[in-house]
Amino acid sequence: MNVTLRQLQVFQAVAALASFTRAGEQVGLTQPAVSRAMHELEQQLGVQLLNRTTREVVLTDAGRSLAGGLEGALDQLNAVLQEVQGLVTQRRGRVRVASSPTLSAHLLPACIARCRSEHPELELVVLDRIQQLTLHSVRLGEVDFGVVVDPGENDDLHMQTILSESFCLVLPRTHRLARKRGGKGAVRWSELAGEPLVLLDQASGSRRLIDRALADQGVQAQVAQEVGHPTTIFRMLEAGLGVSVVPRLAVARGDLIDLVQRPLLPRVDRDIMLVHRRNRALAPVVQAAWDLVAQVAGELRQREST
Repeated sequence: MNVTLRQLQVFQAVAALASFTRAGEQVGLTQPAVSRAMHELEQQLGVQLLNRTTREVVLTDAGRSLAGGLEGALDQLNAVLQEVQGLVTQRRGRVRVASSPTLSAHLLPACIARCRSEHPELELVVLDRIQQLTLHSVRLGEVDFGVVVDPGENDDLHMQTILSESFCLVLPRTHRLARKRGGKGAVRWSELAGEPLVLLDQASGSRRLIDRALADQGVQAQVAQEVGHPTTIFRMLEAGLGVSVVPRLAVARGDLIDLVQRPLLPRVDRDIMLVHRRNRALAPVVQAAWDLVAQVAGELRQREST
């Protein structure tokens, strides 16, 4: 059957008012349009619903049965449709965001705090995962979106850059490169040749960028240790196991007790991006969370540039 909601609404009005004319006035149709809708409905159902005379419209037994069943059904359907329509402006609910450990530690806490103060009806839930698992979770729909280091070309993902930041050198205060004068103590990549490096492992979104920068500058890297989190790197540097290249965002206040950071020249940046599945519209509550993370990252970028 190809019965339409409009036909059922018109029939409900006719059954209640016992008149094509008055029913048409209620639903916004002409009397001939009401008559045509009722004729089409009866054809679809294969049963006569109305007895028509020049003076009145009377329901048949089938008509009374349909009218009795429609009363609650149409009210329930209208409630469902209104609820779905309300999703267009809804800003309430839980949003799941996957993020690499560095970004989870140094960007998303501020986003969660902002969310609680400005959007208390929106719950931002962070899943702390390495880059490849974050991208996998986005593709499978396990999370609403991800926060990652630029993953390169990915035709199945929509990506938006929210922050660009440079890599820096972290090393013990007593190291010879830490005592350089001039240029704010900047160190050239080429000066890392022969130094034992403690780096983020290959699961990190930043590692391929660090390896590329070392190769571009002709540095023969001596990788002494590969670990999964910047905090582990800092503890190893304090133990005298080498020096490290990390993104600036990974260096939080209080991390560098016996360590210092120095700019690296030439400057090499990494892009932080929001990603979600391409051709999948974000629900309003997810879009609100997406915009909030982008806003907080933009404010961080402004502070870093001043």
